[in-house]
Amino acid sequence: MSPLPTASYAEQSARWPDRGRHILAHHDAETIVVYQAYRPEIGEWAIQSGRLGGPAFSAERMSWIKPNFLWMMFRSGWGTKPDQEVTLGLRLRRAFFDALLEQAVASTYRASGLPSQADWKRAMKRSSVRLQWDPDHGPGGEKLERRAIQLGLRGPALRRMVEDETLEVLDLRPLVERERARLSDEGRDAVRTPVESVYRPSDAVDVGHLRLDS
Repeated sequence: MSPLPTASYAEQSARWPDRGRHILAHHDAETIVVYQAYRPEIGEWAIQSGRLGGPAFSAERMSWIKPNFLWMMFRSGWGTKPDQEVTLGLRLRRAFFDALLEQAVASTYRASGLPSQADWKRAMKRSSVRLQWDPDHGPGGEKLERRAIQLGLRGPALRRMVEDETLEVLDLRPLVERERARLSDEGRDAVRTPVESVYRPSDAVDVGHLRLDS
């Protein structure tokens, strides 16, 4: 069974914004859950150890985290794509996630909103967090008008997440397998996913560059 509370897609999509840039996430007052998908060698080590690491995991590569479960399912093919069979939920401190948002730099100059390409390159060099807004997707992979955020972590940001800021590693394979079958048998509205709502960073955090919609 899933360690996270779930609700049907029909119920949740009725209250989610249908367009614009929004961070949809499972969160509470202190924490937020983000998702990653790995091959079994990495994913099972993380589940057993309660953190990312092990001989097959490289902290030298960029690692992308996604707070939106259905975007993760689109990316991993509901856990069927090679090297993405194990879906993990990482429970992080909100303060850390907000700090990632604050220092994130768009992965392309055009999306950055910075006045020049030279400014963007300097910002990229200073930051260890990359930002992308991608089309969100429904349970069956259908593209939506809403945009979903993902953050790429490397260097100091990735090490801090791995060593200090991951409070819990959740094995979401049972949920993914069950709901993948439900999608096939009952259709997208019946699919149950972790309860998510629009996430608002702390007022003390400067995230104007994210261009979040209200």
